[in-house]
Amino acid sequence: MKRAVFAFFLGMTVLSGQALAAEAVDLAQDPVIEQRLVVISEELRCLVCQNESLAGSRADLANDLRREIRTLIKDGKTDAEIMEFMVNRYGDFVRYRPPVKPITWALWFGPALLLLLAGWGLWRMVRRNRLNKEAPLVLTPEQQAQAQALLNSSTDSK
Repeated sequence: MKRAVFAFFLGMTVLSGQALAAEAVDLAQDPVIEQRLVVISEELRCLVCQNESLAGSRADLANDLRREIRTLIKDGKTDAEIMEFMVNRYGDFVRYRPPVKPITWALWFGPALLLLLAGWGLWRMVRRNRLNKEAPLVLTPEQQAQAQALLNSSTDSK
């Protein structure tokens, strides 16, 4: 009985491994095509992963896009034409380094602008604190009497 159960689970393990096996990534027969594919796909962003290059992504969409790029390379398209095809299809977001144009100014200049604004805010805060430390704190007679009463009441309770 134990052998039958063991054989059953062993068989299920083997079969489940085959069921989960994925299709191998097809490589080009020509190493030149494969090299061009790698160079182009390093410049493109995976639309599923978004922070990974198309060359490094293992998402199904990335595999489809690499297959499409291989087809375009085999059709004799230049790297610029392939990049233009991808941008026309998916927008500037697909490129890791989008071109500098009015619609992408926030991407290119936004971080520097935020850094400048933070530096300006820090400078103003330090300057304001320095000016406040130099000015003596002056209390009105009513505020002095109130403070004295608070001090006297706290010492009386001890």
